[in-house]
Amino acid sequence: MADGAALLDPAVEPEVTPSSAAPRPGGGRRAAVVALCLVVLAASLVAAVRVGIGGGIGWAEIGRSVGGRLGLPVPPLPGLTDSLIWDLRVPRVLLAALVGASLAVCGAALQSVTRNALADPYLLGVSSGASTGAVLVVVVGFAGSQLGMTGGAFLGALVSFALLMLLLRRRGLDSVRIVLTGVVVGQLFTALTSLVLMSTGDADSTRALTHWLLGSMAPARWQSVVVCAVACAVGLLVVWLCSSALDGLAFGSDTATSLGVDVRVVRVVLLVTTSLMTAVAVAAVGAIGFVGLIVPHGVRFLVGPLHRVLLPLSAVVGAVFLVWTDALARVAFAPLEVPVGVFTALLGVPLFLLVLRRRGEL
Repeated sequence: MADGAALLDPAVEPEVTPSSAAPRPGGGRRAAVVALCLVVLAASLVAAVRVGIGGGIGWAEIGRSVGGRLGLPVPPLPGLTDSLIWDLRVPRVLLAALVGASLAVCGAALQSVTRNALADPYLLGVSSGASTGAVLVVVVGFAGSQLGMTGGAFLGALVSFALLMLLLRRRGLDSVRIVLTGVVVGQLFTALTSLVLMSTGDADSTRALTHWLLGSMAPARWQSVVVCAVACAVGLLVVWLCSSALDGLAFGSDTATSLGVDVRVVRVVLLVTTSLMTAVAVAAVGAIGFVGLIVPHGVRFLVGPLHRVLLPLSAVVGAVFLVWTDALARVAFAPLEVPVGVFTALLGVPLFLLVLRRRGEL
């Protein structure tokens, strides 16, 4: 291609993703899987609040704290215990669920838009760009609220995506080229983030921001939960409304166009939407990789490639996955807490290599 961004050009045909060849289970099996996942999500949210909480706080205290906040007639808890549950544990679990859902939906959408089974916000460098934007906003002092960091992260994500498409504009979109270009973009923004951090000259701030960049739910508060909930709900709705277009894109731009899909507009809408969802997640908890790679592949294996089902179920499974990964990060080396991004990378790298091997590229 001699002009324009290759990803946005309907004439460019990237590689076929496994989605077009995935099995198509019946409606009964899909309904059973969806119902089971919703039950597991509800149970996970409740159980994860209890995991690692310590201090003699049990199920009864958790029930009294939540019940009291919901206006139920329950005996009140001491202020410190109630604050520990309601202001620290509950927001942390909810934020993990929302970030996991957002990243999983972004991964499923990007894999169809690029027709690349390895597409993921982290591997494409979008998370690194969002991290640079968020850190820059913090350092220059404009991060007075969660919205300020989100705005900086969104701009960083858009810039990294624009740079990725600029670098891919003249070549084909095979999976290795996209991933390698994404790694280059990611490393560039990682270097810029390090440069910004070192320029502060404050060792404590640098250490705190470096720990946050590895992915941590520790800073979770209700304000970030509300911002992530709005972004996740709106983003999932926008992407879900494009389900039919994503099904068409899975078979190529020509097929999508023959179905009445405006390929360029749909790709722009989806790339901007996934950039925003990624930016909100990164601004809240740092860059967490591989969720968008692991979850969509597993869900596609269970319920097939139809995006009308794949997208919402990826959100539910992504929420469960990150809730329990965060719980593991809290208790595996207690009292030391490991950044959750470390565990998602340990789980995601083997799957990444497996996908490469199945495609004959390793």
